[in-house]
Amino acid sequence: MTKYTALIHSANRLMIAMAVITLALAVPAAAQDFAAGQPIGALSEAGEWRPMSDNVKVFGSFHFSESCTFDPNKNLVLAMNAGNRVEASDDDGYVSLINPDGSVHTPKWIGATRDGLELHDPLGSAVSNGVLYTVDSGYVRLFDLATGRPQRSIPVPGSTLLNGIAVADDGTIYASNTRPVGQLWKVTAAGEASVFADGAPLASPNGVAIDLDGNIVVVNVDDNAVLTYNPAGSLIRTEHSVEGGNDGVVVTADGTKYVSSVRHGSVSRIRPGQDAEIIASGIPSAASMCYDSVQNQLVIPLNPNYALAFVRLD
Repeated sequence: MTKYTALIHSANRLMIAMAVITLALAVPAAAQDFAAGQPIGALSEAGEWRPMSDNVKVFGSFHFSESCTFDPNKNLVLAMNAGNRVEASDDDGYVSLINPDGSVHTPKWIGATRDGLELHDPLGSAVSNGVLYTVDSGYVRLFDLATGRPQRSIPVPGSTLLNGIAVADDGTIYASNTRPVGQLWKVTAAGEASVFADGAPLASPNGVAIDLDGNIVVVNVDDNAVLTYNPAGSLIRTEHSVEGGNDGVVVTADGTKYVSSVRHGSVSRIRPGQDAEIIASGIPSAASMCYDSVQNQLVIPLNPNYALAFVRLD
């Protein structure tokens, strides 16, 4: 073999190697399947996973938790966490499981890995018929309540800041659009989105709930109105909390409404046919709360304070 021929063979081998490398880079790695996070524990230096012992309690695991919801079957609070909130494209939202005493059960139940998951900045949340719902960056995302596995992501075109959410028994979703335009959106179980209510008396609407008759209850940030719409979209009742700046609303089995004020740090109670009264105050950044029906308590995320508040009810 001449020196010239050897150079040609060497160049050909180099070109083939480069082509193989280019092909490998061009083919994406196989997508990994979703896996839910495990209850809190520690990984030893030997690679052994050790569950936390029963005589230890850990509190925390939140990062700008805007809302929570409650799973009575697991007897756990599900806290939505918005991740770093730096870029809208940051796919770093997660869901924590919290014991009824506020201690951590699972730091990252949804979001332990990003495999098979898209969740950016989840805000409002609700549980209905074995499904966890949350609004997230123009989408309504659905997760299996038993496993945490993602089910569907429903786009809501035309929305600008989806915030609160409630779900009727038939799977119809109602979500508030807080700003710049105050709206309520309706998303059918089939995934069809439309504006349900628009403009006054909505004033930066936020928390949403379903009452005992299947009506839609929404509270405003810009005033203290507590508005009830029937499923046809007609305003049928207007009540008022003690203070405005409201974020969350809960309706309990006896028809009592509880309203949390993110601007004033209070919780108002509105019993049927009675005036509102403040039952808790001094709660910093009291956001979109949930009702723990087993322990009969309100659970209130504290937004930038990275904490939850617990209010026992009478």
